[in-house]
Amino acid sequence: MGSAASNFLSSSAAKNEPQIKMHKFSHLKYLPLMLFQLLLMVLFFIFVRYDGDKHHDLRGFEGTHVMIFVGFGFLMTFLKKYSYSALGFNWFLAAIVIQWAFLCQNFYHLKDNKILATKETLLEADIMAATVLITFGALLGLASGLQLLFIAIVEVAIACANFYLVGDILKAADVGGSIAIHTFGAYFGLGTSWAMKPHHKKTSTAPTATSAAVDLNGPTYISDVTAMIGSLFLWIYWPSFNSALTTTNSEYQRAVINTYLALASATVTTFVMSSVVSKHHGKLDMVHIQNSTLAGGVAVGSVCNMHIMPGGAVAIGIGAGLLSVLGYRFLTPLLTKWGIRDTCGVNNLHGMPGIYSGLLSVLFAALATSDEYGSDLGAVFGAMGGDGSRTATSQALYQLYATLATIVIATIGGAFTGLFAKLSFLSPLKDNEHYDDDVNWELP
Repeated sequence: MGSAASNFLSSSAAKNEPQIKMHKFSHLKYLPLMLFQLLLMVLFFIFVRYDGDKHHDLRGFEGTHVMIFVGFGFLMTFLKKYSYSALGFNWFLAAIVIQWAFLCQNFYHLKDNKILATKETLLEADIMAATVLITFGALLGLASGLQLLFIAIVEVAIACANFYLVGDILKAADVGGSIAIHTFGAYFGLGTSWAMKPHHKKTSTAPTATSAAVDLNGPTYISDVTAMIGSLFLWIYWPSFNSALTTTNSEYQRAVINTYLALASATVTTFVMSSVVSKHHGKLDMVHIQNSTLAGGVAVGSVCNMHIMPGGAVAIGIGAGLLSVLGYRFLTPLLTKWGIRDTCGVNNLHGMPGIYSGLLSVLFAALATSDEYGSDLGAVFGAMGGDGSRTATSQALYQLYATLATIVIATIGGAFTGLFAKLSFLSPLKDNEHYDDDVNWELP
């Protein structure tokens, strides 16, 4: 074969290969994160010391750790070609967020200008990582690695301020974090997604550059199975997450029992409702099974340590399953039409169940009495027991304020963060790069 023919064939093949534009300094794109890590190291040297007086062994530390790194990571592996990013960026984000959140949370509680490190403060940082990973779920496949890391750093600062507002200023009861963690993470993510949406308009009905990305926005049989690994880990360890920050044995037992029952009833409801709303003759939808089964854990989070009764926990789980499945079936398509992309449906798993939990906390705070709670009243509602002067009605109002403030702060904070995340130095993805590991990873 002549050289001309060989050159023609090689050039034709090259035209058929996907063209990846390589930037001159692309190999240095994550270097600023190393600089941020070094800054964190310096701050830890300056401010953080061990607290030798603390020996309390928290029950939920290891379970929460598994949820953050295994549960959330594998839950997001359902996309066809985004499993490397789902697991890898989940790990990357959580590792940097835990350190940054540890500092941000405890700068509000300095003692002699020092942060005293305990297992409890580390656990609180671990829990704060869940906020960022919920936001990650909304933006899954839509944001570059640099954008995700930028969003995480900004979000932690805002979320920790909101956490301080909810817990220390408003003194709202939220032991499972349904208000300050789940609701905040979901609506921060939706606000960011809205701000980052593309503004170009279609000019014809011909196939567009986004068609390849749209094809990747979905599961395969195997990827859905791996995502179920995440669902099951989250389901198993959710009682540990909700009960991790309880302070008395009776409070801990209520949190575990109520969470377990709410998860179980939400799971049964999810399977039934998934069949009821199916477009395909009563078949089950794996999206519902992977996500809505967990909604009971979110919905009971703010009230899991309260006297809601086991029957109440079951009822809450049923309500959460209904709310979540209906959200996936009817609300998610509507949000997409409005230009709010939510890849994992975090509004249905974390957002609406989180608001549901916040409203339930209003109800059960209003019903709380010292006769019912005894010495636990101060443990559950810090501003009511002991020297606390709040009435049940007043506490209920503060629960409502905390829920509303969280929604507003998260949505507005997310929207502004999303606008900044579109800056070119953060390497925003092009439409045809969405949901594709090839942008960030060496693939086999």
